[in-house]
Amino acid sequence: MCGIIGILGKADVTPVLVEALKRLEYRGYDSAGVALVGENGMVNRRAVGKLSELEHTLAKSPVSGKSGIGHTRWATHGAPNEANAHPHRAGRVAVVHNGIIENFHPLREALIAKGRVFNSETDSEVVAQQVDDFLDQGLTPQAAVAATLKLLEGAFALAFLFDGETDLMIAARRGSPLAIGHGDGEMYIGSDAMALAPVTNRITYLEEGDWAVLTRNSYQVYDALDNPVSRAERVVNMDAMLVDKGNHRHFMTKEIFEQPSVIALALSHYLNHDHSAINVPEGGLDFSKFDRLVLVACGTAFYACNVAKYWFEQIAGIPVEIDVASEFRYRSPPVGARDAVILVSQSGETADTLAALRYVKGKAAQVIAVVNATESSIAREADLALPILAGVEVSVASSKAFTCQLTVFAALAILAGRQRGQLDAAGEKSHIEKLVKAPRLLDEALQQEPQMAVLARDLAKARDILFLGRGPLYPLALEGALKLKELSYIHAEGYASGELKHGPIALIDESVPVICFAPVDDLFDKTVSNMQEVMARGGKVLLISDSKGIARAKSGTWATLEMPESDPFTTPILYAIPAQLLAYHTATEKGTDVDQPRNLAKSVTVE
Repeated sequence: MCGIIGILGKADVTPVLVEALKRLEYRGYDSAGVALVGENGMVNRRAVGKLSELEHTLAKSPVSGKSGIGHTRWATHGAPNEANAHPHRAGRVAVVHNGIIENFHPLREALIAKGRVFNSETDSEVVAQQVDDFLDQGLTPQAAVAATLKLLEGAFALAFLFDGETDLMIAARRGSPLAIGHGDGEMYIGSDAMALAPVTNRITYLEEGDWAVLTRNSYQVYDALDNPVSRAERVVNMDAMLVDKGNHRHFMTKEIFEQPSVIALALSHYLNHDHSAINVPEGGLDFSKFDRLVLVACGTAFYACNVAKYWFEQIAGIPVEIDVASEFRYRSPPVGARDAVILVSQSGETADTLAALRYVKGKAAQVIAVVNATESSIAREADLALPILAGVEVSVASSKAFTCQLTVFAALAILAGRQRGQLDAAGEKSHIEKLVKAPRLLDEALQQEPQMAVLARDLAKARDILFLGRGPLYPLALEGALKLKELSYIHAEGYASGELKHGPIALIDESVPVICFAPVDDLFDKTVSNMQEVMARGGKVLLISDSKGIARAKSGTWATLEMPESDPFTTPILYAIPAQLLAYHTATEKGTDVDQPRNLAKSVTVE
């Protein structure tokens, strides 16, 4: 989850390091730091909290150097404090680390037995100490790092600087992403291309187990067996990665309001020119060859998979199994030669999802990635990568990535229905026509933001909130509860409406708001019955429905929120808007940090 940047530059790299860390703060913001090597040796500065604290530290105590590494941390081992902040230094070595060193305890004990003194509680410091210990034994920096890597178990992305070595940086990855950036007489290391966007668009991605030795004018990559290898240099479109908030107070509102346009972009990518058929331009995808789909993801992407299950089964008649990536491979699930596995990840670097991909590779008929970052590890390692085209999403809580994931899944479900003979050409076109209306409907829903802000004033006073939904709106209830928890820190739970009487109804009283997603569809009357059960026990029901649904069911409700009328096929996409904006405005009422909620990070690259 942590962010890494490294620069071998021509001038003082301190301001460039800080600017790059700002672009990586979505990966962690418990603490941050930099280490630089200049003519007067190695110096470092660290600070607890957000990056602004490091900027204050650097303003009070400036440092400079033409070689530097920087880090923004999401804590795994050790509390967020200055001692545990990166970079960690041991003697002549400074290191920044993303990941977890699983065997750091025995390594640490062995080094302490040799007389080494540790200054932090982290697993990361052991890497610097071990490399410095090998330097004491007479090894070169390159040999010391190579020897250390062989001792490490777990996942890591690492960047090293060495005191007295002004034209040397060493980087390594196993399990966590890392990329080399190429400049004119300069070289860079970054956790992802976004960190490098202001300085270069020429990128070399390190592969699993790789490590690299960099100078300003050269680099050499080695594989896990220390063999010199060649890795391709790519030119990446960086324009889309240069983002700001525009006129919005938070990145999250900017990204919520971008949804009509990015969904339209995604649709243009997956529809043919006259909107009569789905097309997958990246490569072959034939759902008639599959007996089962296995969908694997984490967090919000997992809820997108839950919606997709309804679509695939109802439209294409293909069985679907869903699993959270963090549990998937640990139960050794059987994956057959006629199964397709679809892995969903906004960043394309989610550690659990990447591990699931590697588990199914070679077992499944096809491994498909639905990703936002098309140059990510998951995209590169999958048989087929399908972009969601949401653009850069900075806010930790996903919004536009979720609805773009849903849009791509909707298109795939239509494609599967056509290929499997469940839809004829007219049926395919009819579903596409419904999907093409989604951007306009989302734009109409966004016009209800002022009313959502008013409703949030009361929601912000609650300690517990329940979300209800049926059919494909059940996953939206789960997503609405997750968003509220992430942003406002209010306890919330999502339930299938019919499950209310099987336990959760015990929680109902006049202090517990119940938010009910209830568009008029085949399940509407059943959902209204569940609402009546809540109101009969004094519960406060917020009914979110279209005008017809509100007219039929608003009696006795605490409040209503009107959504545009839409076909049931697209309502999960549409109802994401109130799920997101209610959570957002509840959080702003409470004064929480919307874009960077406590304890969370955007790209979860550790297990």
